[in-house]
Amino acid sequence: MADGEDKAGYWYDEAPGERDRARRVLEALRTYRAAEAAMRRRTRDSMAMGENELLALRYLLRQPDHSARPAELVKYLGVTSASITTMLDRLEKTGRVERIANPTDRRSIFVRATPHANEEVRETLGRMHGLMYDVAVKMSPEEQEHVVAFLQQMTDAVDGVEPVAAEA
Repeated sequence: MADGEDKAGYWYDEAPGERDRARRVLEALRTYRAAEAAMRRRTRDSMAMGENELLALRYLLRQPDHSARPAELVKYLGVTSASITTMLDRLEKTGRVERIANPTDRRSIFVRATPHANEEVRETLGRMHGLMYDVAVKMSPEEQEHVVAFLQQMTDAVDGVEPVAAEA
């Protein structure tokens, strides 16, 4: 570490022992999140897609029949119906989704990821997922359980944070 460099790290006070180890864990998590965000940006760029488009495709591909109602995407992405319609128009134009009439309700539709989209996403993300899986599989069962518990607790912690109200 160079002279004058901040040893404490962003947001965290320098502290010996237990607090220093906790700081190192949080810094490692932040570094991983930054690397993952950069990878997602590169992936979106290579596929010429926006973040919500890629998230929507991945959501659809996780469904048993690769389809969902547009309202499910609205809820999942936290956007408006109008935004979903525009996004689905773009995805349909590029051959990544198709709209399918609901056989039980003529007023509604399903959106299904196409085989082309499935192949494209698997080809683009497959190597990265394989590398990540290789790291996870090398961990002992105890280490895996600790990581899963830690990440679940971190998810609960950040999900519980309410936005700070702006002062008038």
